[in-house]
Amino acid sequence: MSTTRQHPPGDLGPEPDGAGTPSADPAERQWRRLSLREATGVVPAARDFARQALHDWGWLPAESADRRAAAEDVLLVVSELVTNACLHAEGPEELRLGRTPHSKVLRVEVADRGAGEPSPRTPHRAGRPGGHGMFIVQRLCLDWGVERTPGETGKTVWAELAAPA
Repeated sequence: MSTTRQHPPGDLGPEPDGAGTPSADPAERQWRRLSLREATGVVPAARDFARQALHDWGWLPAESADRRAAAEDVLLVVSELVTNACLHAEGPEELRLGRTPHSKVLRVEVADRGAGEPSPRTPHRAGRPGGHGMFIVQRLCLDWGVERTPGETGKTVWAELAAPA
């Protein structure tokens, strides 16, 4: 389920059957996966994992303020999605980062065991503690949403961010 739009052809979205499986040829897509089942310190571990992927994919070290901001946005979204899984969804199962070699979009996915539906709190009240995670994700990302596999427990919360220029 997308919160704002359907995925354009060749994007990092699910197959048309909604199975949550990437639709592009695996040879075209680069995925990084980190199991978070049984892990401790999952938020710092997820950020470190994402930082290494960004380094390997040439987003870091950043050559400009815009590139640095794009990388920091990815790290913040990873932190928010993993934290939400910890607080509201019985903990994260897996972090996945995906991109195609010439893509202008990076996809972050966090699979968890929860049944709830994440949503930005409305009305958003800046200055009040807590409740800002999905608002931040919504503001930083091109799109975000939730995928469920029928007959299975849990969900995958995903977000797509623009690659640096």
